[in-house]
Amino acid sequence: MTPRQRAEKIAAYGNDYYRLVEALKTLPKEMWLFRDEHGCWSIHEHLIHIADSEVNSYIRCRRLIAEPGNDLMAYDENVWADSLHYHEQSVEETLALFKWLRRKTYTLIKSLPEEAWANSAYHPENGNMTLDDWLDVYVAHVPEHIQYMRENQEAWLKTEA
Repeated sequence: MTPRQRAEKIAAYGNDYYRLVEALKTLPKEMWLFRDEHGCWSIHEHLIHIADSEVNSYIRCRRLIAEPGNDLMAYDENVWADSLHYHEQSVEETLALFKWLRRKTYTLIKSLPEEAWANSAYHPENGNMTLDDWLDVYVAHVPEHIQYMRENQEAWLKTEA
C-alpha cells in the first residue's frame, strides 16, 4: 500500500463513527430490534458488535505496533452476541465507547512511521497480518455493517407493507 493510499484509508477510518451516526438517522428506531426470518442480527446487535469488534481492533493495533510477531486474539462474534446479551446493552453507551476507541486509534495511527506498517502478527483466522492488513479490515468493517443494517431495514419494510 502506498503512503497516499494508506492516508486515504486512515482518513476514512477516522470518519467511520460519523458515517455510522449519519446512517442510523435513516433507520427508524422502532425497527432496531427487528430480525429477519433468517435470524440475522438486529441493528441493535450490529451496533453492540461494532463496539466489541473495536475493542479487539484497539488491542490488535497496539499489539501489531508494540509487539510485532506475537499472536493476535480471535473471538467468536456470534457467541459474544449470545453470551453477552447484546439486546440488553445500551446503544448510547456503546456508541460513546466506539467513538472513543476509534478516535484513540485514529490519533495513534495517523502519525506512525512508515516502517511500522510492515509489522506483522499471526491471527488464528486470517494468518499473518501486517498493520496495513489490519487497516484494510477495519476501514471496511463499519461500512459493511451499515450495509447489513440497510438490508435489515429492507426486510423490516416488507413486513410493514
